[in-house]
Amino acid sequence: MFFTISETDKSSKARAGILKTDHGDIQTPIFMPVGTVGTVKSVHQRELKDDIKAQIILGNTYHLYLRPGTEILHKAGGLHKFINWDSPILTDSGGYQVFSLSQTRKIQEDGVKFKSHIDGSYHFFSPEKSMEIQRYIGGDIFMAFDECTPYPCDYSYAKNSLEITHKWLKRCVKWCDENPELYGYKQHLFPIVQGSTYGDLRKQSAEFISSINADGNAIGGLSVGEPEEEMYRITDIVTDILPKNKPRYLMGVGTPWNILESISLGIDMMDCVMPTRNARNGMLFTWNGVINIKNKKWQDDFSPLDEDGTAFVDKEYSKAYLRHLFAANEFLGKQIASIHNLAFYLDLVTVARKHILEGDFNSWKNSTIPKLRTRL
Repeated sequence: MFFTISETDKSSKARAGILKTDHGDIQTPIFMPVGTVGTVKSVHQRELKDDIKAQIILGNTYHLYLRPGTEILHKAGGLHKFINWDSPILTDSGGYQVFSLSQTRKIQEDGVKFKSHIDGSYHFFSPEKSMEIQRYIGGDIFMAFDECTPYPCDYSYAKNSLEITHKWLKRCVKWCDENPELYGYKQHLFPIVQGSTYGDLRKQSAEFISSINADGNAIGGLSVGEPEEEMYRITDIVTDILPKNKPRYLMGVGTPWNILESISLGIDMMDCVMPTRNARNGMLFTWNGVINIKNKKWQDDFSPLDEDGTAFVDKEYSKAYLRHLFAANEFLGKQIASIHNLAFYLDLVTVARKHILEGDFNSWKNSTIPKLRTRL
């Protein structure tokens, strides 16, 4: 079995499971650090594995295609060997990056023409091209090529976009059936549910995606500016339809409280650049709330970064020292903050899994979220 469920929560749709890949097992629910160009920014692979305890990381198809390029990755034997990472990797399809290039891309029936943000050169991604690139990258899990709709988005645009995404999915599946893996291990294709914030379109998409019978499924097009309540509402609708025996991946989410609420709605996998991006700007997530370490109030606070944290940086460095590093614009400050935030996120889902297994997840979540949201 690719995915097995160990326990489900009695008061919510939360579940604890194990996702098996050829590069190792993943305990769910899980948060996946984003390694856009083959690196999780400011963090060594050794720190990812030993201190942060990341079980799986992401690679970005669009960025890796532009550099170092598929030829280099193929010569290296795939992204795992290129970056010296022997645990699982998930790759996105490039669809979201194409969405973010709205001023320099043109969507057609066959695919998307876009302009490189690096040198202005033009490129074309079709469903088949996205699959080919992801084969060369060699992720254990790879995503079907889709169009991510903006928010807000009118109904007719969302409906047309959904039809294109479903057509592209069929082409992705066909390409995968006709082209075996390159590196001697199994790659698992995940289709993506779209439909903006329209419940009927989301239901239609979830039903179509379920009929593909893929190894797992994803929910895209959320966390793109819509209110949190809308994200939760759509996620709730979709998880009621997607197969219960397949992992569910909510793409691009989110804050610590978003993560716990999403787990309660039946989500198994999440990713977001927030822990590292916010860390580089001095924002720390802790078990007692959110800290802006640049604030003057921390300049003579010699307490640990997070008294309840699990990373070595939480105990070895004080708030005053980290504030000093940011004030002095020292790169080490960004590194310490990134390690802390990622370790906190991984600790958060580990503790959530523990409470699912113990049967009290929902009550624990409801008492924990107000603390996580507190501004310290």
